[in-house]
Amino acid sequence: MFLTRGTRQRARFAAWRRTRPFWAGALLVLAGAEIAAVPLAPVSVLVGLGLGGVAALGIGAALVAAGLFLWFLPHTRHYVGMHAVILSVLSFAVTNLGGFLAGMLLGIAGSAMGFAWSPGLPSAQASEQPEPEPPEQPVQEPPRLPDPGAAARPPHKTLAVALPFVLLAATAAPAPGPRPPAPAASSVSVPRTPPTVTTTRFTPDGFTLARVAEVPTADGPRRAMVLSMRAASLRDYRLRTRDGGGAELALDADELRLGGQVTLYLTRLTGCVQGILCLTFTPDRLPVPPVAPPFVFMTDVTAEQALVASGTIGADGLALRPGGSPAPPPAPPPP
Repeated sequence: MFLTRGTRQRARFAAWRRTRPFWAGALLVLAGAEIAAVPLAPVSVLVGLGLGGVAALGIGAALVAAGLFLWFLPHTRHYVGMHAVILSVLSFAVTNLGGFLAGMLLGIAGSAMGFAWSPGLPSAQASEQPEPEPPEQPVQEPPRLPDPGAAARPPHKTLAVALPFVLLAATAAPAPGPRPPAPAASSVSVPRTPPTVTTTRFTPDGFTLARVAEVPTADGPRRAMVLSMRAASLRDYRLRTRDGGGAELALDADELRLGGQVTLYLTRLTGCVQGILCLTFTPDRLPVPPVAPPFVFMTDVTAEQALVASGTIGADGLALRPGGSPAPPPAPPPP
């Protein structure tokens, strides 16, 4: 029986649709189109609407892009779904009530469906029963000796594609021009073992974008995540490192403020985005897409910090002490 061309196309589309959160993406596209369509009017009317009209166009375009990401990059569903629901709720305050509630509700529903979607398992095929074979005379086999190479073979591991998250990098309308190279080995050298940094809250200022570069070390170049941003603040900052003699040193600050186009070189970053979704990023596992909006922050952050470049540095409660000694108690208030 021959299938018509239209039937084959419908079957191909149905197979493609089942491998991704199609209806979640469709709801996000509809939500973005509804939010963006309300302020679409002559330029004079759009200018009269002010910031709300411009914000509606931006959020609508972002929700449409989120729906396309769910269609064509379904593995990014957790990252995209989390930020899409934030944009949907934010549209109620900064636009025309989230497209008169319709766009906001569609965006929330599509974000939740996309975040909760999981790829279906292939249906188990019926096992074929082999034809019975005639009974054979049992043969005495010699005992098998252990394979000496079996212990050296690594066990089979199933690699899971980790969700990208977001995060951290260069921002807010940088000046056009070629991307700055990594620090030259003649000017800056990174220690063999990067210092460990912890902070209870990491808040970048402005849009962020992540990339990968090589930094020089005493053992040769090493890959690192390059996170650039306009400014950043780190609450309860703790840095642990070792000096040339091997003694551990600790640098503590109640709050560390970095400004003037901050660039962080990290070999590992672990934290909870918005305090909800805990992820780990490395140079081989960057966020997808490697861009974060201005309102994204991370809590309970632990990072291997290879290098920091900043125009200005401010700190509250800065203290340098041996790593093994406890932090000094706070000074009593004056009488």
